[in-house]
Amino acid sequence: MCIVKQPHPLPNPPLEGEGTLLNNAVETKTLSRVRIVLVHTTHPGNIGAAARAMWTMGLSQLVLVSPSRFPAPEAEAMASGADEVLERARVVATLPEALTGCVWTAGFSARPREFAGRVLAARQAVEEAARQLATEALPPKDIALVFGTEMSGLSNAELAQCTVAATIPANPHYSSLNLAAAVQVAAYELRVALGAGAVWQAPRFAGATHEEIERLYAHTEKTLVACGFLNPERPRRLLPRLRRLFARAGLEQEEVNILRGILAEMDTLLEAAAQERKSVKGE
Repeated sequence: MCIVKQPHPLPNPPLEGEGTLLNNAVETKTLSRVRIVLVHTTHPGNIGAAARAMWTMGLSQLVLVSPSRFPAPEAEAMASGADEVLERARVVATLPEALTGCVWTAGFSARPREFAGRVLAARQAVEEAARQLATEALPPKDIALVFGTEMSGLSNAELAQCTVAATIPANPHYSSLNLAAAVQVAAYELRVALGAGAVWQAPRFAGATHEEIERLYAHTEKTLVACGFLNPERPRRLLPRLRRLFARAGLEQEEVNILRGILAEMDTLLEAAAQERKSVKGE
């Protein structure tokens, strides 16, 4: 039995940065060929959490092999905005049905198996997956990342149906990841392997010019002398260190203005203190 829903198309994946969608070709074409297959999931909340993990990485193709209960309110609650992934999810009776049409599959398991075949770390596995996705096949074929039931993972027979066994290097004394956490790690690693690992950048403002920094340097020296922190007769290495500090900071114009404003306020207070001392002395 295969249940396939046909809802309205998925919206664009989440933005990688403010106003910037990075590597759109990867988003719309390549990631759409990645199936996340969950086998015999016992708790529907884990299905929703896995859907959320997928959608944050731009994956949308979810296949469920004989889940205990789906659809379910718990899945929708844990999806937290990834409802479209749940709506498009396919429910099938067996793992072979879920893998039909795939040219490469990775079965994720933390448990060592005697006859597992090739075993790759998650990062190596998704790099191999990325190479498969880059193959110019017509029509393009899917690949699948397969995860087992929460309590025991994939059975030996299920893992044997996968091209490679993949494992997430973790604490050897406690290597059991939550199902959605494992999906998140794999989806993230795949996204990076496909070249969509760029991140948003904070804006850079106009840098201070050489003359602006020189005026700041001169102003700093004048104020430090006035407050008694710098002895002009014995400056030691203070001034060269300040110059190196200003150079290393890569100061922007606004930052120079702020520092000059602080120094100006200090100058005002120093002048007021000097006038008060003169007044007390009767000068």
